[in-house]
Amino acid sequence: MTGQKVRWGILATGGMAARFAADLVDLPDAEVVAVASRTEASAKAFAERFGIARAYGGWEPLARDEDVDVVYVATPHSAHRAAAGLCLEAGRNVLCEKPFTLNVREAEELVALARENGGFLMEAMWMYCNPMVRRLKALVDDGAIGEIRSVQADFGEANRFPPTHRLRDPAQGGGALLDLGVYPVSFAQLLLGEPSDVVARAVLSEEGVDLQTGALLSYGSGALASLHCSITGSTPNSASVTGSEGRIDVPYGFFFPDNFVLHRDGRDPQEFRADPADGPRDSLAHEAREVMRALRAGETESPLVPLEGTLAVMRTLDAIRKRVGVRYPGETTGEAGGTGEAGEPVVVPA
Repeated sequence: MTGQKVRWGILATGGMAARFAADLVDLPDAEVVAVASRTEASAKAFAERFGIARAYGGWEPLARDEDVDVVYVATPHSAHRAAAGLCLEAGRNVLCEKPFTLNVREAEELVALARENGGFLMEAMWMYCNPMVRRLKALVDDGAIGEIRSVQADFGEANRFPPTHRLRDPAQGGGALLDLGVYPVSFAQLLLGEPSDVVARAVLSEEGVDLQTGALLSYGSGALASLHCSITGSTPNSASVTGSEGRIDVPYGFFFPDNFVLHRDGRDPQEFRADPADGPRDSLAHEAREVMRALRAGETESPLVPLEGTLAVMRTLDAIRKRVGVRYPGETTGEAGGTGEAGEPVVVPA
C-alpha cells in the first residue's frame, strides 16, 4: 500500500461511524469507498451524506469487497464478534470499536481468526493513539515520576436512559462498564499492565446492567488503580498517576487530553499542552493514521494498541463483571456474572 490511498469500508451507520467518516477527511491518504448497514436505506443515506460510492444493505457484501483495504466496525459492541469475524474470515483487515467484544472469549476468537488468516486487527482504543496520552506514557516510562504507586481515573455521565435504550439492555452489552469504564481500565493498564487482583462493587439496574461501578486493581509491585464509571452522574472525567517522585494530573477528558500537569518534589509544576498541528483533541484520525501506517509497514497489529493488551483489558472487564454480578445472555457462569467476591449486588429502580 506504500504511496497509495488506503481504502476504508465502514460497517454500521450510527454516531461513531459518522464521526469516523468525518474525521477521515483530515487524512488525504484515506478514502472511504463503501459502507454497510443492516438496511439498504440506512446505508444509502450514510453514503449520500459522506459521498461514499458503494452502499450495501448487509454486512457480507462489504466483507467480500476486494476494493476495501480495511473495515472499521462501528456496530454496538454486542455485534462486534459477528461483524469483525465476518470481515476477518473474508480476508479484510479490521479496526473494531471498543470495547473490543462483550467478553474475553469473543476477543480471543477474533484474535485467533486474525492470526489464522494473516489479517490486521486492532481495537479502536483511540486514547492509546492520542499524541498527549502517548507523551504522558513516555514520561512515565522514562521515570519522570519514579515508580508508579497509584492510578486514579473516572468516567461518568448523567443520563436517564429508558429501559429500552441499549445502555440498559443486557442483550446489547448495556451498562456503564463496557461503554465508559473501558477507558479508566485501559488507562490504568496502559501504565501498569494487567492487575494481579480485582475488587469491584456496582449499583445495578432492574434489567441487570451496571449503572455505576467502582473497581480497585492491585499489582504485584504494590501499585493500586482506583477506577469508577457511571451512567447516572457526571464525574470529573479526570485521571491522576502518582509515583515515588511525583505526580501527573490529567484534567477533564483524560482519554483525549489537550494538556496535563507534571508535579515533582522541589520543582514548579510543569504543564504540557497539545500541539495545535495535531488537530482536534477528540479526533479519531489518530487511530486511523496508526492503522494505515501499520498496513503500509506490513504489520498485523499495532504496537500502540497490541492485541495482547486488548485481551488483558477484556480479562479485567470480565473479572469486574463477575464480581459485581453482571452477565450477558449466552454467557456461562464461569466466564462472567455471578455474585463473585463482592457479595450480592445492589439493585436500584429506574
